[in-house]
Amino acid sequence: MFDSRYILNRETTKARSVRQTMGRLGSYFVSYWPFLILVMLLVFVVAGSQVYTATLIGQAVDCYITPALATRGSEVQMASEANCWFEAADTADWSRPQLLRGLGILMLITALVFIASSGARSLAFYTLAALGNRVIRLLRVSLFARIHSLSLGYFTTHEAGDIMSRLTNDLDTMQQNLNFMLVSVLLAFITVFWIIVEMLRINLLFGLISLAIMPLSYVMTVWLSTQARREFRKVRKEVGNINADLQENITGVREMQAFVREGASSEAFRAVNAANRDANITAVGYTAALNPTLEALGYLGLAIVTVFGGYIILNEANLGGSVITLGLVVTYINLLQRLNQPLAQIAVMWTNVQSAIAGAERVFDLLDEEPEIVEAPDAYELPAIKGKVELEAVCHSYMEGEPVLHEVTLTAAPGETVAIVGPTGAGKTTILNLIPRFYDPDDGTIRIDGHDVRKVTKASLRHQIGIVLQDTFLFNDTIMNNIRFSRDEATDEEVIAVAQLARAHDFIVSQADQYDTILGERGSGLSQGQRQLLSIARAVLANPRILILDEATSSVDTRTERQIQAALEELMRDRTSFVVAHRLSTVRNADQVLMLEAGRIIERGTHEALLARKGAYYSLYMSQFQPLEAAVPA
Repeated sequence: MFDSRYILNRETTKARSVRQTMGRLGSYFVSYWPFLILVMLLVFVVAGSQVYTATLIGQAVDCYITPALATRGSEVQMASEANCWFEAADTADWSRPQLLRGLGILMLITALVFIASSGARSLAFYTLAALGNRVIRLLRVSLFARIHSLSLGYFTTHEAGDIMSRLTNDLDTMQQNLNFMLVSVLLAFITVFWIIVEMLRINLLFGLISLAIMPLSYVMTVWLSTQARREFRKVRKEVGNINADLQENITGVREMQAFVREGASSEAFRAVNAANRDANITAVGYTAALNPTLEALGYLGLAIVTVFGGYIILNEANLGGSVITLGLVVTYINLLQRLNQPLAQIAVMWTNVQSAIAGAERVFDLLDEEPEIVEAPDAYELPAIKGKVELEAVCHSYMEGEPVLHEVTLTAAPGETVAIVGPTGAGKTTILNLIPRFYDPDDGTIRIDGHDVRKVTKASLRHQIGIVLQDTFLFNDTIMNNIRFSRDEATDEEVIAVAQLARAHDFIVSQADQYDTILGERGSGLSQGQRQLLSIARAVLANPRILILDEATSSVDTRTERQIQAALEELMRDRTSFVVAHRLSTVRNADQVLMLEAGRIIERGTHEALLARKGAYYSLYMSQFQPLEAAVPA
């Protein structure tokens, strides 16, 4: 099995830009700009309240507490009086009841500011959470649409589990962070900026001294968060690997048990889990180190403010011509504490945001995947066709330098059946994939009724082509809806009619709920032959002019084999059919038989004519088809 983990590993080493990713994510919010403005206003209200309440507490000291304790006319009392701006009157001569009354009013205002701040914070969280859920829904729908637009080649090199992880785990991580973390981080950044500006505005020198630790805090934040983001990107990648392994093991559980591979499978899953564990531990290690580091630096900053401010007050000195009061020191201590809190929040939450950014990068990587098969700018609708198919000098390769088809040329008239035979790897299925344009040839042209398939829209082309593959895929839905999948507007009567035509009706009505029977995943509960009959019925309902049929190689009982043969004959009647043939009846009744070898048509003609040549087809017939003649009557 192809292992695409080397592709995922390359993701981890790519240079990533937080600004670019956040900018692109922000573009999804542009249409909600009035709500974003509301959120910004609310965040400014909350941030402003942090600064304003800190200065109000300083005013409580200078306007009311110091006048009650300091000696009238002292340097301390006069300095406090000069720094008191909350009261227009001089509070130095106020009695204690007056001071208490003023202090009570100030504390009431402070409490009201806190209450308003809490309300604004809640509304901001709610608003952005509502917007975030809308954006995540849009991203999930866009991602789902992108997956459906990608060419089949993409899915041969990318694990289904990893793709599912981007749709689920990565988007869920983004949703959680959009709902809660984004407002918190935004608020923290604005609060930090506002507090710094206020500290420098009140007293420039004292503010610079108080912020002496900030450069070191910034360096530690950037370094540790960068390391955490790198590790979280590894975590997202490893989660994708876990999902890929789970999906593969659950889908292949029968093979695991049949070949007694449970132990080896468990060991491999244990190794994938261990890689996820190691990446998580490393990421958490950086997260755990960041908050204590900033806390320690924050306490060091508080000590500097307290010691330096206390020294100036005790020595009745000033700083740069400005008086330093007890209330001013208290204000700075409060501001510095409120500065440390958002810094710590940024430290803790930013690592979570890093995880969301890593998830967003993976989501955007998938959204940026361009399908290999794109419609021409002037592509037109393919009109109703008769079914003439021409391949002219078609060459194709899946990997550069490894050609699969060489100069394949053929013409099928409307209503003809073309049987394609040859050894494994000869290019039979590749021809079938090129006709409905699942891939484009490297060279050559494919025309249907004279229309180059690259010049018509994919939908109008594929609507007129029916496909029945070896590996029949049935959905976890009713039998009725599984048949109707090829044409949504079909009535129940039409579905029943095609089921009868495909010889599927008898076994369907024998089910407990008949056509309303819900099938298990991939049609579990039905035999291989019954799944084939449902697939044929689905193709008949689409009423295509061209039929692509890759006959199943699996053995079925003689009665079911006859039913399948009869259903296929009914399906191919009056339709241009291309069949990778494994049944004797198919090659016998075909208008053309193409013998492929190493990507080239080495023989072509009717069954009888090719047998008469006694060439490569004759050898294949004697080894593969003739034994079937006795097993299944023609």
